[in-house]
Amino acid sequence: MKHLYFGDGKGKTTAAVGIAVRAAGSNLKVLFVQFLKTEFSAQAAKIFKGIFDHSVTLALTEKYDMVVFDEIIDAINAEMLTESEVVEFITNAPSSMEIIMTGHNPSQKMIDLCDYVTEFKKIKHPYDRGITGRIGVDF
Repeated sequence: MKHLYFGDGKGKTTAAVGIAVRAAGSNLKVLFVQFLKTEFSAQAAKIFKGIFDHSVTLALTEKYDMVVFDEIIDAINAEMLTESEVVEFITNAPSSMEIIMTGHNPSQKMIDLCDYVTEFKKIKHPYDRGITGRIGVDF
């Protein structure tokens, strides 16, 4: 099955980590790839295509049961990857592979492609009051 967690609310990566931990705890083989998780991501844009290509090769050759592409929708939106590359991977992946994707503002095509689609919506967050993230809670 294909999962998509998106929106402006907190918890997308946490949900992806949770399902990955559950899978690993059930002896499934999990590959977890994070895109855009540092302040230097924009400077590293040139290597993202290489990272995705490597991840795809690894996912397919190592026969992972689950692949998590954290913030891949944002990498698509930033034109670091093309949506067609991601769609090609998803449609050609083994049917036994669980694919988890996170990010902001997915296209309708990505939404339609997935079996599980959950939108996270921020209602209130301490950051709105100037409170920065806390180690162990927010990151």
